[in-house]
Amino acid sequence: MSERQWWTVAVAVLAQTLVLLDNTVLNIAMETLADPVRGLGADASDLAWAVASFSFVFAAGSFAGGALADRYGPRRVLVAGLATLAAASVPAAFSTDAAELIAARAVMGAGGALITPATLAIVTRGTAPAVRTRAIAVWASSGGVAVALGPVVGGVLISRFWWGAIFLVNVPVVAVCLLGAVLFVPALRYPERRPLDLPGLALSMLGLSLLVYGVIQGGRRPGWTSPATLTPLLAGLAVLTVFVLVQRARAGSSLDVRLFTEPRFAGGSVTLLLLFFGLAGQLFYCAFYLQGVHGLSAPAAGAVMMAAAGGIVLGNQVSPAVTRLLTVRWAAVTGILLASATFGSYVAFDAGTPVAWFVVMLVVQGAAVGLVVAPMTTEMMTVLPPAQTGAGAAVSAATRPVGSTLGVAVLGSVLAAGYRRAIGPTVDGLPRRLRERALDSAEETRALARSLHRPDLLTAADHAYLHAMRVTAVWTALLSLAGAVLVIGFFRPRRSELGAGRGHRATPLAGRADRR
Repeated sequence: MSERQWWTVAVAVLAQTLVLLDNTVLNIAMETLADPVRGLGADASDLAWAVASFSFVFAAGSFAGGALADRYGPRRVLVAGLATLAAASVPAAFSTDAAELIAARAVMGAGGALITPATLAIVTRGTAPAVRTRAIAVWASSGGVAVALGPVVGGVLISRFWWGAIFLVNVPVVAVCLLGAVLFVPALRYPERRPLDLPGLALSMLGLSLLVYGVIQGGRRPGWTSPATLTPLLAGLAVLTVFVLVQRARAGSSLDVRLFTEPRFAGGSVTLLLLFFGLAGQLFYCAFYLQGVHGLSAPAAGAVMMAAAGGIVLGNQVSPAVTRLLTVRWAAVTGILLASATFGSYVAFDAGTPVAWFVVMLVVQGAAVGLVVAPMTTEMMTVLPPAQTGAGAAVSAATRPVGSTLGVAVLGSVLAAGYRRAIGPTVDGLPRRLRERALDSAEETRALARSLHRPDLLTAADHAYLHAMRVTAVWTALLSLAGAVLVIGFFRPRRSELGAGRGHRATPLAGRADRR
């Protein structure tokens, strides 16, 4: 790869890391934002939507971002997305109430929906085939690194500045990315310029919006069986079904749904979704475990979670060699089994578990994720005809925010239900208002215990949380294992692989696309 191509990859990776960092950095600022003096005095619902609004718009707009990249070129869409993200970061930093912050975060999500598919399209089409797998591995590592880096960056900025700094820091990073895009990113041209399918884009955005909204609602009380959850979920599935039918019927559709008839593309999409489902959900309750049960500060907890980022970098570095040795299929299965084992390892953790053991677990977990994401993403992108690189990149990119949103909502719901069951007998004697507070979360129970001078309630909160965390860990591991089953079933060796024994070859769908 030429030096210019490496600079191209560097710009794409930095932009992608910034987007995913913005998706996680707010988690560490929750306590500050809830404070009426230091923050905005936001309530629990405000905080939930401040986090979710970014993922909500990001996931809903990913297909549109990919289609725009195919139509106008990924460099133009990247620049537009970066400008949108920077423009929204300033009002987010200086928000005077929760509503302003939620709105600004939604616009930031729209910028992310343009940036992510454009960066993957740039990495895929802007590098030589001989080094494309390694370039995608570097790009893919940004996802896991950003997930682990978010709490660290947020903790450091909040401890040194005011809470708005976690958004304002985006502006100079965007400036560097824009300069790099102008200097190094090529203006990629596709042989056929696909028409802009506005009805298809509208259907995809509406369907994904309803689906993600339903998932967010499901993570709250009264839960997954309430009309407030089921109605948007079912409506979203219905709209997405119509979207698929319309795309199949239209000649100039924004997304060729026949791509999903290719087992490796379909299986890879679901596998990545499940992987990020487990990773994001596990890191969600990991933060509460470190800060609540172990009593670490936010920056200290973030520093511990950085171990996962180091593991991901390690996994991405060794993934090409492991893939050559085992093939994509078995390298991915190995990574998923390792990740599932780390998700399940929480059943052995308690208040006395040394943090060093936790760091080791996170390193192994990161390495396992790194083994899967890069070769899986490369395999998915190989099936795409050149003119649909952006749309296919949007599918790959959407698996991350959708999987992460599902993971936090679903596993957060399991965690909350497990905690309520475990702490219930201890708080039954409290007045109803106080009991409802205690049932809400371990943090509320601890705050109540301190105000009532009840050290026994503090101990009970830790025990109840540990019980809930172990139950959730079992579900996380089981759902992650489903990804291994998918890989074994969908990534059967091709004839070329059976003949050559090793290596990567173009898929049948890619061949059909080239002949069209």
